[in-house]
Amino acid sequence: MADTVTANQLLLARLVVIIAAVLVGLGLFWYGLSTEVLGRIGRNIVERPAGPMTFRFILQPAMAAIVAFHDGTKDARLNRSPYLWGLLTDRNESTGRLREGVIATARIILLGFLMDRIYQAVVLDAFYPAETVLIAILLAFLPYVLLRGPFSRLAGWWIRRRSAGPAS
Repeated sequence: MADTVTANQLLLARLVVIIAAVLVGLGLFWYGLSTEVLGRIGRNIVERPAGPMTFRFILQPAMAAIVAFHDGTKDARLNRSPYLWGLLTDRNESTGRLREGVIATARIILLGFLMDRIYQAVVLDAFYPAETVLIAILLAFLPYVLLRGPFSRLAGWWIRRRSAGPAS
């Protein structure tokens, strides 16, 4: 991330990580981890897009795509390796790149926590904290991770094309 990270962005990212850890811990403490629990999680995840509040399945990935486009364009200008590739292959870079992603998507993930909690209260009449984290990651962080690299490549192609000038 070429821009300087503000103290508020860093605080929000840390808050999101802490909330996620607490929610996962609560989920494991309250419900444990068994095949029955995993089956319930799978059923609940599959049923969410068909129920109320389906707009979040468009809203959160769209917001993540906007942030991924912004950061991917910066990566192209700085001639950095694609995001996911850097996460998976460069041990020196992976922690910093993961940190960038969490900072960039922290607000979207926090929104995801809130929206899934509302969904669970209205539809499931229960609270499954670990599912809240899983849904927020699937809808906010995963699209960011998957799209930032392709956006970087597209922006790099566009930048190279523009810098080459018009063909004579």
